Amino acid sequence: MTDRPTRRALMKPLQLLGLALLAAVFAGVVTLVSMGFFQSRTPDQQGRALVFAAVVAGITFIVALVGLALMLLAVDPADVQKTVDRPVLVEKDERKAAQKPDKRPSDEPDAPAPDTRES
Repeated sequence: MTDRPTRRALMKPLQLLGLALLAAVFAGVVTLVSMGFFQSRTPDQQGRALVFAAVVAGITFIVALVGLALMLLAVDPADVQKTVDRPVLVEKDERKAAQKPDKRPSDEPDAPAPDTRES
């Protein structure tokens, strides 16, 4: 066995389902509240609110599950335990170029910008 974490160890399937379920329940409750389910409504209106909330919760569950799974696939398990000592979005060559000093000596005063205004 290796000491490297596996993709399954990073996010267990039960945790993935739990997060998606939590997002679905939240979306369902928000839908019920926004449709006035907890206020005095006719049974027909309450039934429609329940069906609509179930549809919204189902769509949210599927979208959250697929989104989390795709984001999990983007993570390389070998990179999880590596120490990052550089900016993540900057390439190595760009970082070296940014660290090089300017070619002009620092003791010279900056030249004034040319005046491009018309008199």
